[in-house]
Amino acid sequence: MNLRAFDESIEARRRALELTPGGVHSNVRLSAPNITFARGKGAWLWDVDGNDYVDYLLGQGPNFFGHAPDVLNRSVADAMSRGSVFGSQNVYENPAGEAFLDTVRWADQVRFGSSGTEVVQVALRLARALTGRDKFIRFEGHYHGWLDNVLVKTVNGIPSPASKGQVESHLTDSLMLRFNDLEAVETALAHRHTEVAAVILEPVMCNIGAIPPRPGYLEGVRELCTRYGVVLIFDEVVTGFRLAAGGAAERFGVVPDLATFGKAMAGGWPVAALAGTADLMESLGTGAVNHSGTFNASVGACAAVSASLAALRDDPPYARIEAHGHALMRGLRELGRRHGVPLRVQGLPMAFHVSFGDPEPVTNYEDLQMLDLDRYHRFAAELANQGVWVAGRGVWYVSTTHAEPELEAVLERVDGALEQLVRQEGHRA
Repeated sequence: MNLRAFDESIEARRRALELTPGGVHSNVRLSAPNITFARGKGAWLWDVDGNDYVDYLLGQGPNFFGHAPDVLNRSVADAMSRGSVFGSQNVYENPAGEAFLDTVRWADQVRFGSSGTEVVQVALRLARALTGRDKFIRFEGHYHGWLDNVLVKTVNGIPSPASKGQVESHLTDSLMLRFNDLEAVETALAHRHTEVAAVILEPVMCNIGAIPPRPGYLEGVRELCTRYGVVLIFDEVVTGFRLAAGGAAERFGVVPDLATFGKAMAGGWPVAALAGTADLMESLGTGAVNHSGTFNASVGACAAVSASLAALRDDPPYARIEAHGHALMRGLRELGRRHGVPLRVQGLPMAFHVSFGDPEPVTNYEDLQMLDLDRYHRFAAELANQGVWVAGRGVWYVSTTHAEPELEAVLERVDGALEQLVRQEGHRA
């Protein structure tokens, strides 16, 4: 039985609805449980009622080092005591840039921005400037931000605006293909490469589904882009620094021309980056391609990047994360079997997807839609009641601070949530 109280969260929700549309400041949160958090530390959160939660959402991924990591907080606080934005360069930029490039290794230069949505647009603009072409290839289910030319919903393979107020004609800039279908990329480029400036993709479809590339797929896309003079852009906003120190490029051994980063690179601080080869990036330096922003490379952002990447260098966490993630995935599957429900787990140990449905591997967005996603969303709400904080769309993130106590806590609480789910569904039946 769940004995948690949520009186303060209910009151905070009531006030929030008076102050802001929907009571939230990001539409992603509209369908989430109405819980107001007071603080976080490590892999744990506490709400305003004092309830604790083992956290596998991690702020939608950025808190790679857990909440309020001491080393990052000290570094940022020290830097911010000297100021935040000067309208010129600051002494924290070069160390952050050096740390970034030394960690990523394949890129020649980096430009810091404020959000993943922003740097995706810079990448597309650079690709158009270099090639003189207008269109780009993208893939069903991949997320590249919320602006008109990239926000999309796909029904029966047909892309359309995902929001009222979107300019539908902006979607004609892109060609939508199915992920993990190399033949589709080859056909599209063979017939339309003179129109295509870039191919942009999440190297692992991580934002939803946690769908990895099939063996040889990324290599094939790389070869096709080289053959047809098309810029290959990896959207590593989610995968960067999470899959490996060098991101998906390191993990899969495939090097893009440009890549966008965010989330894990600064331990929860709002900062993003565009990295690439010198011949592509130089157009930003000459002013031929515009990328502006008052808060780009702010003091706090650069200090956070330097501290985060130093932590990855000094104490590489990836073996620990993989071990925890694998143990958690095994434990979740076993709980599903114990309760007689088709709980399925797919993905990489540092970012995986949980859902209900056929246990066969999912390889693209169309397959993902065949799962019982509504049932999982109900399950995620019950997980919150039991003290597990996860995304309603099914993605689970593992941080450097998740360890044995968190594993024991989450499996016990998932067990309780599954028991409640089965009981509730039995009553409805």
